[in-house]
Amino acid sequence: MTHLFDTHAHVNFNAFREDADEVLRRALEAGISVVNVGSQLSTSRRAVEYAKKFSPEAKPPIGGLASQDGNGGQASIGVYAAIGLHPIQLRKRSFEHRDDENDWELPATEIKTIGEGFDYDAYLELACDPHVVAIGEVGLDYHHFEEGDDVEAMKEEQKRVLREFVRLANEVGKPMMIHCWGVKSDKSSYPRAGVKSSKLDHARTAVIPNQFDQSRTDVTTNQLDHARTDAYDDLLGLFDETAPEKKGIIHSFIGSHKTAKKFLERGWNIGINGIATYSDSYDRLIREVPLDRIVVETDCPYLAPGPHKGERNEPALVRLVAEKIASVKEISYDEVARVTTANAKKLFGIRS
Repeated sequence: MTHLFDTHAHVNFNAFREDADEVLRRALEAGISVVNVGSQLSTSRRAVEYAKKFSPEAKPPIGGLASQDGNGGQASIGVYAAIGLHPIQLRKRSFEHRDDENDWELPATEIKTIGEGFDYDAYLELACDPHVVAIGEVGLDYHHFEEGDDVEAMKEEQKRVLREFVRLANEVGKPMMIHCWGVKSDKSSYPRAGVKSSKLDHARTAVIPNQFDQSRTDVTTNQLDHARTDAYDDLLGLFDETAPEKKGIIHSFIGSHKTAKKFLERGWNIGINGIATYSDSYDRLIREVPLDRIVVETDCPYLAPGPHKGERNEPALVRLVAEKIASVKEISYDEVARVTTANAKKLFGIRS
């Protein structure tokens, strides 16, 4: 059996509250290991609970299935955890998500955030659990600013929390799972994965018009668009000042190949998911990033690949991401599976 590694899933989210065990078993039986990623304290704790239940060492081995690792040895298939506080969870609000924001015919999912304050000690306690292999999902999100927001204050708050998570990751010696979202800044090579400025403006007014007070002048539309463009630049600058000792993954990367190169030079890996299957706009990025620096992910329940776009995503579908990479790089699926799985296991410190 070919082993794959979904390095970023959210089966610990409410979208799977009725069938999480079934979804995880389906992935494990297909030879797919999973990292469930927390976005706040509650989902981080749930990620750890699933990692314990479906650990490769679980007795009986609910998730501990053995398969060939591609080198003639045995590979342990299991579920692992990452813990963190997503930047959008720092403020309480509501917005809608579509897998492809260029396709307004897709069904939208409402996402509500809780406005959680960062508790270093609570996250540190979770991070010390041996089932936790990474710190995240943490980072910068400049995509969800709204008219009337104090953008600079919100950016500084996100940076402050991220610096604290870097400190925490360094304290426990684990890699980081980084979220970073802005909009197009390098139009010559940026994959068409986000929405254009005009659609951003439409999205803000079409999705949650009642939340906008047009009389407020804290931030203009142009300032909002500018704020979204510099997320990757800000992230690079922050890491140059406050360096994680163990790098990790730039999850759901939607920047240009030029921006990817900057992260690669600093030791980061690039996470590729279902967005890459929506068009050929991602192909150059896939070609330019070496296979030994790529990991595959689903970001389920979001970003379902290819023919499943708009449906609830799940770890078993990560194979479609690997197939896309194989097609673009003109190599075999088995090679993509073998190398990206080895990348993930090396990064997370998982032994075969």
